[in-house]
Amino acid sequence: MRVFDYSFLNNGLLPASLVNLTSGIVSLKTMAGVRKDEYAGIFTELESIARVQSVKSSNAIEGIVTSDERINAIVNQNSAPLNHNEAEIAGYRDALNAIHMGYEYMDFRQSDILRLHEMLMSIAGYEYGGQYKADDNVILEVDTNGRQRVRFRPVPASETPEAMEQLELAYLAARSNANINQLLLIPCVILDFLCIHPFRDGNGRMSRLLSLLLLYKNGYDAGKYVSFEEQISNYKAYYYEALRQSSEGWEKNENSYFPFIENFLSTLYMCYKELDRRFAVVHGKKITKKARVEATVLNSLTPISKMEICRILPDVSPTTVEAVLGAMIKSGSIRKIGQGRGCKYIRV
Repeated sequence: MRVFDYSFLNNGLLPASLVNLTSGIVSLKTMAGVRKDEYAGIFTELESIARVQSVKSSNAIEGIVTSDERINAIVNQNSAPLNHNEAEIAGYRDALNAIHMGYEYMDFRQSDILRLHEMLMSIAGYEYGGQYKADDNVILEVDTNGRQRVRFRPVPASETPEAMEQLELAYLAARSNANINQLLLIPCVILDFLCIHPFRDGNGRMSRLLSLLLLYKNGYDAGKYVSFEEQISNYKAYYYEALRQSSEGWEKNENSYFPFIENFLSTLYMCYKELDRRFAVVHGKKITKKARVEATVLNSLTPISKMEICRILPDVSPTTVEAVLGAMIKSGSIRKIGQGRGCKYIRV
């Protein structure tokens, strides 16, 4: 059986790229903490937006989709699910909300993991929610000709409860070691969870929920305000390649965690950088929505579109952005380039 041993994180021979990534994340985390105290209202708005993006993206990675309008209605609990896909989406909403509201009281314990899985599966009516797989499963990949092949064989169903118990104990032991960086430990545990593949369905979504749970518990909560799942979805080819590399030789205890660690930390770093970018456009104490839109345009070195501004400032409505741009054109501080949807704006 697989042996879960994270002592290699304590040997001081970690790649420089990982050390640099963790340092960058810690620095950005500190800045985000300062801003959160000062601009609580903006963070509340960002959290509301990120929750919708997280539910949408994590499900979309698995091919579970519906319209943006329906996603918003389901996440904000303004509508009951209308079909099976929407029931799956509502399950992720409930599990994510449970983590957002109660991560302090949850942990990487089998009881909490099973409860989260039950939430994930219950609205869609799956009877096996909250239970480990009863049958062996395999991870398949399809080549360019449409042929399937087995890429990875997870832990057999008969060995899954013991494997999950060993994983839980190994994580708790490593977490108590002051010489092991938690940012490096978390992706190792998530990789091992994915390689065990303990559930009949929902393993990918559970891995993302557990990633957020462990990050939040260790004070890294950028994923609350910039969707961690959306970043994975945007670069999922890199994610799956890192997972493939780090799972090679896993069943023989011969795999390298480093590709998956680097991908995981890069994703978290992008969340913090995006969060930083949404504030870095403003210099000074006053940080009204109008001031942020103005600063976004005036600080841009190249022409910027309304859509790009909305992407940088997702908590500011398109109507507000349009009104501010109109006022800036009238005042002569910016000029408009082009017409229609393709138009952009630049500082005069």
